[in-house]
Amino acid sequence: MNIRSVTCFLNAGDPDIHSGSVHEAGKVAQEVSTVLESAGFPVQTKRMATQSLPTPPAARLRLASDLSARCEEAGFDYLSLGPILAAAPDSDLPGLDLLPELIGSTKSVFASVLVARKQDDLHLEAIRRTANAVRQIAHTTEQGFGNLRLAMLANVEPHAPFFPAAYHDGGSPALSLATESADLAVTAFSDGGTLDQMRKRLVAAIEQTAGKLVSLVKPLARRRGIRFIGVDFSLAPFPEDLRSIGAAIEHLGVDRFGAPGTLFAVSLLTDCLRQAASTYPSCGFNGVMLPLLEDTILSGRSREELISVNDLLLYSAVCGTGLDTVPLPGDVSEGELAGILLDVAALALRLDKPLTARLMPIPGAKAGDLTEFDFPYFSNGQVLAVKGFGSQRMFERGI
Repeated sequence: MNIRSVTCFLNAGDPDIHSGSVHEAGKVAQEVSTVLESAGFPVQTKRMATQSLPTPPAARLRLASDLSARCEEAGFDYLSLGPILAAAPDSDLPGLDLLPELIGSTKSVFASVLVARKQDDLHLEAIRRTANAVRQIAHTTEQGFGNLRLAMLANVEPHAPFFPAAYHDGGSPALSLATESADLAVTAFSDGGTLDQMRKRLVAAIEQTAGKLVSLVKPLARRRGIRFIGVDFSLAPFPEDLRSIGAAIEHLGVDRFGAPGTLFAVSLLTDCLRQAASTYPSCGFNGVMLPLLEDTILSGRSREELISVNDLLLYSAVCGTGLDTVPLPGDVSEGELAGILLDVAALALRLDKPLTARLMPIPGAKAGDLTEFDFPYFSNGQVLAVKGFGSQRMFERGI
């Protein structure tokens, strides 16, 4: 099993951020990575995230450029700026319209918009403008690839270590781990047996592995004076069959991912994670990740037309993250994008769970075309069809 990310969280408004705190956080992240790798857990990336930035919109671009350079010098692979906060239905949204420029002018900076929290309801205008940003980024970055670094968040709390969802609470420095653990489920389900036997094997593997991770990292964080938030033990895949969450679900007994029974299988996996989470400090999503373009089985089943946007939305009701790396036609309208985002946010609020949406319209592509990304963490799949209609009149009515 790999560690997807060692994620550090810093206050971007702290004066020390310009005089060494990023460098110090980089040293901590490297020390944590060394300890984990020595114990047999390869670390894929080291990442840093800030709180929602209080700076004027124009200053965000300068701060993003400055922080990105400092992060690179400190050994971080990626930076996540805190989300644009849509805290209430009538709140302003400073900086949201600059997101296409931010994504287009940087290579390793991630961004997000938090459009719904249970204490604030959802923000229709933020959802509409996020959809507009997705369309702009799709048509101003090569193959629309910039949308890999933008997500809509709904009901997501601070310190989730997965990007683009990661952001800080603004307090003292913190640290959490993101796992890439779909292979544990593949292994647990490959030996067959009853569903209960498979479930028990996976729960035991998660508990044992998470306990080891905590025993390695928590004392180190304490010595370095940094808050250890915990482990997001999401079953995230890598584009190889042996590390595919789709493969795990098919080992469980579903003929093809997307066939009837898939919802039950995703729910069973989520239950395993919830059961195991009582034994270690967990954070973030701690759920089943279904990123279509990051999983060889999911991308393959999309080519067999077994997966639709609505299928993935349905599975989001019982899993961890929402719609992730979903390829869409290049001519998908802002109205339809906004409607899809609205449905994800509604699920998050109704079910009181964190969900995100990372949609990837592909310029020039039509439903049924294959994506052509040259990216080591992607497995190319089929562009999913949309219905050609949205909910524009609802957005015009407002709350």
